[in-house]
Amino acid sequence: MAMKKKAGKPRVAGTGFPVIGIGASAGGLEALELFLSKIPSDSGSAFIVIQHLSPDHETSMDSILHKHTDMEVAKIEDGMAVQKNHVYVNPPNKQIAIFNRTFQLFEQDAPGRMNLPIDYFFQSLAQDQCERAIGIILSGTGTDGSQGIKAIKAQGGMTIAQDKKQAKYDGMPGSAIETGYIDIVLKAEQMAEEIIRYVTHPYYHPDRKPVNESELKKHVQKILFLIMKKTGHDFKNYKQNTVRRRIEKRMALHHIEKIEDYVRFIQRESFEVDALFKEMLIGVTGFFREQEMFEFLGEKVLPDLLNQLPPDSSFRVWVPGCATGEEAFSLAMIILEAMDALQKHVAIQIFASDIDPDAIEFARRAMYPESIAAGVSPQRLKRFFLESNGSYLVKKQIRDMVIFAVQNVIKDPPFSKLDLVSCCNLLIYLDAQVQGRVIPLFHYTLKENGVLVLGPSESIGAHADLFSPINAKMKIYRRKKGRAENIFLPQGKYTDSWNEQAPVLAPLSDLHDSEVRKLVEKLVVEDYAPPSVLINDMYQILYFIGRTDRYITAPSGEPSFNLLRMMREDVRHKLTPALHRAVSQKSEVRVENVRISSGGEGARYLNIIITPLDETFPQQNLFLVVFESAPLSPKKSAAGKKTTRRRKTDPEQAILEQDLQSTREQLQSAIEQFEVAHEEFKSTNEELQSMNEELQSTIEELETSKEELQSTNEELFTVNSELQNKVEELSVVNNDINNLLASTEIGIMFLDGRLCIKRYNPEMTKIFNLIQSDIGRPISDITSNIIYDGLPGDAKAVLDTLARKNAEVQDRSGRWYAMSILPYRTLDNIIDGVVITFVDNTRMKTFEIDSENARALAESIVETMTQPLLILDSDLMVIKASRSYYEMFKILPDDIIGRRLYDANSQAWDLPGLRKLLEEIIPHDKKIRQYPVTYNFVAGERATLMLNACRIEQEGNRQALILLTIEVLPE
Repeated sequence: MAMKKKAGKPRVAGTGFPVIGIGASAGGLEALELFLSKIPSDSGSAFIVIQHLSPDHETSMDSILHKHTDMEVAKIEDGMAVQKNHVYVNPPNKQIAIFNRTFQLFEQDAPGRMNLPIDYFFQSLAQDQCERAIGIILSGTGTDGSQGIKAIKAQGGMTIAQDKKQAKYDGMPGSAIETGYIDIVLKAEQMAEEIIRYVTHPYYHPDRKPVNESELKKHVQKILFLIMKKTGHDFKNYKQNTVRRRIEKRMALHHIEKIEDYVRFIQRESFEVDALFKEMLIGVTGFFREQEMFEFLGEKVLPDLLNQLPPDSSFRVWVPGCATGEEAFSLAMIILEAMDALQKHVAIQIFASDIDPDAIEFARRAMYPESIAAGVSPQRLKRFFLESNGSYLVKKQIRDMVIFAVQNVIKDPPFSKLDLVSCCNLLIYLDAQVQGRVIPLFHYTLKENGVLVLGPSESIGAHADLFSPINAKMKIYRRKKGRAENIFLPQGKYTDSWNEQAPVLAPLSDLHDSEVRKLVEKLVVEDYAPPSVLINDMYQILYFIGRTDRYITAPSGEPSFNLLRMMREDVRHKLTPALHRAVSQKSEVRVENVRISSGGEGARYLNIIITPLDETFPQQNLFLVVFESAPLSPKKSAAGKKTTRRRKTDPEQAILEQDLQSTREQLQSAIEQFEVAHEEFKSTNEELQSMNEELQSTIEELETSKEELQSTNEELFTVNSELQNKVEELSVVNNDINNLLASTEIGIMFLDGRLCIKRYNPEMTKIFNLIQSDIGRPISDITSNIIYDGLPGDAKAVLDTLARKNAEVQDRSGRWYAMSILPYRTLDNIIDGVVITFVDNTRMKTFEIDSENARALAESIVETMTQPLLILDSDLMVIKASRSYYEMFKILPDDIIGRRLYDANSQAWDLPGLRKLLEEIIPHDKKIRQYPVTYNFVAGERATLMLNACRIEQEGNRQALILLTIEVLPE
């Protein structure tokens, strides 16, 4: 079975946690936030976010996304290992790849080449994770991600695109959906549940699946039958392991675990048959995909093949399994480049076929996304493509070289007389039996010394007798002489009648009745059908049937397949109006008894029948031109009449012949005039074409500028999204600060480096006469209510010395403030002004004054008392003594202040009983009444002292004191 081309031999990814790639650009931040907010923190998956970033802007996407998920969010670094339950974001100006679950960072392509970071990462993800890869495309402009989605799909991975109706910019998701390789289209918030269900399905964990091989095989055969019944294509020769994986993938997408349930589902839902058919055909191709191989073909192989061709021949190529046409167009380009290098030009016919009608339809449009620029050089883009609305259209010169057709290599007949067959990465998906039939088929279709190109994972197997290697590493082979034995040659509507030799078929006894019938039909057509050509509505010959060399010859000069240019001169004047009438009216036209000269054999007559093929090939405007030998002209048969009658009619015949000759001359003159007019028209057309090329060049330059602006716009949009997020954060912080400044009773003012007001809070208006328009004015211009003129000077000193300034100031109403002036420091530790604060401490200042007054009063009382008095703390340290005490005991303040009572006055107070009483006063609030102590004075006098003591309470939490008075009793 002919399958679509794929990127190489499939491999199986190892087990492990899921790695999910997310591509987003303009408008993608909102979608990312919705998506990540629905992902559980213990999902067991890793999420890699790839965005279009400006190379000059440091992204803060990690901090932004961290607010919407409990998972760890980190910027990707080179060599960083991927961990589950993590979100990773790409840094700017780097291409990200993943290899063995480790990030690899590379420099972006040089200026002039389109950078497609999402495609780049997705392609590496597909290679690294294979069928376990998951790719998501979110909002963004352009087409980045489309090629990467193809790569993931080709490996059997899961692909999701954001709903275009939800996406802020639908360019990227729309382009991905149009490729046909998206499994599911969802809103961003719906993706999380779908992914979690998918990664928990047995398909994603093959080691957990109990397999009953016989049951599985039975149900697989049922599914293949349903596909064949609806599509007509049999997948029995496709490698069964791949078939099973494709079926299991569809089961996972529909959350079906048992294959028998899926059989019932596919019977019930007919759309699933088509979806599974597409899944089987999923393939990936690209322009110049195997770059080294294409270079070798262009430099070494094609020049030899082209040099072997006669000037009037054509170069014929077949690309089976062409998918969406990129390889066929790539071959056309390098063939044209090779002909330019050799300065030899021949007609090029490239037959590109595939089993998928949708892929062929896509290839015929020849319109590809802008992301192909990553694989096509700027020179080739300019020469072979036209830019149109963000896409690339293959130019008509290349399109006309390629003919696309729906074809199954196994069922349908091949093309023949080929110079080159390119069948890359098709055979690896077919079993050995089919490979053994296809390789000889390629040998049959190629000319002697023709070239066969296979994929890097393919080979000719046991058919070394049919091909010799030109480059074994690149799998390029040359056809050997001889014929393949027992070749299998499909028969059908695509049989090519240009075969030089009949194929060697299996013995007739081994053929089925239908094969015998097809063989006989082929022989009859080739040997007995009248010469014919198949043309389009531009008179271009597409196919020759039978021997047409009697009527059609190759024109001199530039090669052409235009039927009118190739027709014999004596037939062309009759054929031209007939062709015009048939094409314009789309009806059958017959031209009978066209006389053609035949050298020495005399004149012969020909009937020409032009039939439109509308029913067979609708919408393609094809016509079959049949050249049929006519019986002798009536004039010729009349020549055998009796002589007497011929003599009578001779004068009339002469007149008729003269009229006929005159008519022919007039017609010839008209034809010549028409040809002159045609040449003038052609000249005008060439001038218009030249102007069109100049205009196209200008358009291409404008498109390039548009592309650059679009890329810059995407980067600016990403930066703007981040800045918008920061603005929102700053708005929240600003609101918090405003509420804080408004709610506090501290007056705050910010001055810049010129001591001009930058900001103040409402409390500051009680101290300074401020209004909103004062912002920007110097502080020295503002009047204040405080009785202090040194504020501007203090602010200047702080700005110069960076030393804090504190002061207590009073306003005119008597209120007190603690003023502080500090340097204003930025996060970068740059001094950018000063901050002035005023804290209302009127109550504290009043308390201080009252306390000072009370203290002064107490000291005055103590000083004026005639009785000796001591004030002690809790440790019995002397805090204060009255003047009378100093005079009585003849000591100085330094002798007792700050010393224990027991240490003063020569141990006079160091009495155990007295100490115990004093130590109990504060904790137990006890008092001492008239405690006698005998004291010996310095002068030798002896007296009895009566001691009285009590606890003195203090305000607040300050510790209590002891008041000790001494009364002297006379002896």
